[in-house]
Amino acid sequence: MSQEVIITDSGCLISLERIERLEILPALFSQIVLPPAVQVEFGGVLPWLNVVPPKDKGMVAALKMLLDDGEAEAIVLAYELQYRLVIDDLKGRIVAGNLGLSITGTIGVLIMAKQQGIIPELRPVIEALEGVSFYLSDALKAEALRLVDE
Repeated sequence: MSQEVIITDSGCLISLERIERLEILPALFSQIVLPPAVQVEFGGVLPWLNVVPPKDKGMVAALKMLLDDGEAEAIVLAYELQYRLVIDDLKGRIVAGNLGLSITGTIGVLIMAKQQGIIPELRPVIEALEGVSFYLSDALKAEALRLVDE
């Protein structure tokens, strides 16, 4: 397990829950932090999820004009704590990138899981995600599989 602490938006949680692979997150990261709005969007309470509200309410309000509540809170929390942010939404990734945040997405998390031996193969997990309407481009899929030699 990595000692890395991450902040996550609801997209990764919901996607992994749909394919019954949520256990990947606590196996991969020492702590998974999410803001209250993401907990509401995800709808679940798990013992390994740590809910922490962002402090800068003004920044949250400003980002809510561009993004949904969970994305706005997750970006502000990642900015405040300077942890890597797991986010899939393109607009949210652009905003986070403009703030200088370290970001990855669900597929990036799965690549790390494969590289650390948490999952034996990436392809079946990607195919399961596609089966629950998780969108990823053919180019991203090909690059992800190339990165793990599949």
